[in-house]
Amino acid sequence: MSVRVRRLFVLLLLASAARAETPLAERRSCYADMGRETRAMQDDDATNPATLWVLDGETLWQRKAGAAGQSCADCHRDARDSMKGVAAHHPAFDAATGKILNLEQRINYCRSERQKEKPFAYESRELLALTAYVARQLRGMPIQIESSARTKPFLDAGRATFLRRQGQLDLACAQCHDERAGRRLAGIVIPQGHPTAYPVYRLEWQGVGSLQRRLRNCMVGVRAEPYALGSQEYVELEMYLMWRARGMALESPGVRP
Repeated sequence: MSVRVRRLFVLLLLASAARAETPLAERRSCYADMGRETRAMQDDDATNPATLWVLDGETLWQRKAGAAGQSCADCHRDARDSMKGVAAHHPAFDAATGKILNLEQRINYCRSERQKEKPFAYESRELLALTAYVARQLRGMPIQIESSARTKPFLDAGRATFLRRQGQLDLACAQCHDERAGRRLAGIVIPQGHPTAYPVYRLEWQGVGSLQRRLRNCMVGVRAEPYALGSQEYVELEMYLMWRARGMALESPGVRP
C-alpha cells in the first residue's frame, strides 16, 4: 500500500469516527448503568473496597525510598493540594522524553529519577495504591486532556486503535462502545466505555486494576493478541479514551461489576 493510499485510508477512518462518536451531551458514565447496591458501594468510602488501596497509597506517599532517601511528600508535600488536577490531565506529554506518560508511568518516572529506586511493576499492589491515592484527590473534577499539535500524533494513534478491527472476532472498540452502547449483551448493558473511575475495583477481579488491565481483557475477549502492559499502544489508547471523556467528572477510585 502506497503512502498516499495509507493517508487516504486514515482520513476516511477518522471521518467515519467523527460521525460515530457519541455526542458530548449524550455521554454517560458506566456508573449510571450499575445497580443500586454497586453505586452505593462506590459512593461510600467506608464500603468502597478500593479505599484499602487508597490508604496504602497514602502510606507509600510518606515513605522514604531509594538511594535518594526521598518520599513523594518531600517533593510534593500534601497530596490534597499538590495533586489536584494531575490525574485529570494524564496521559500527558512529557517534554523531557518527547513521549506521553500515563499516571502510573509518571509515578514510576519520579521513583526512578527522583528517588533513585527501582520502578514498581505494572499492576503491582504498590503502583495501584499510589495511583489510586493520587487519583482520589481529583474526585469530581473534570477530565482535561491536552489537545495540541504536540499531542495530536498520539491522540490520532489512539483513535486509530479504537477504530481498528482486531482479533478472531474482527471487532473494534468503537463497534461496542460507540455504535452499540446502551444495548444489552448477555443481559448486561454495553457501556460507552469512558474511563472515569480508574484505577477501579472490579467485583469480578476482587481487587483494584488499571485501565490497561481492562483494555487487555477486552483484547483477549475479541481473541486478539494483547499488547504488553505499559506499551506505547496502550498509553495512546488511554489518552484517546480520556480525551473522548473530556469534561466528564472523575470518580476514582470507582467500583464496577
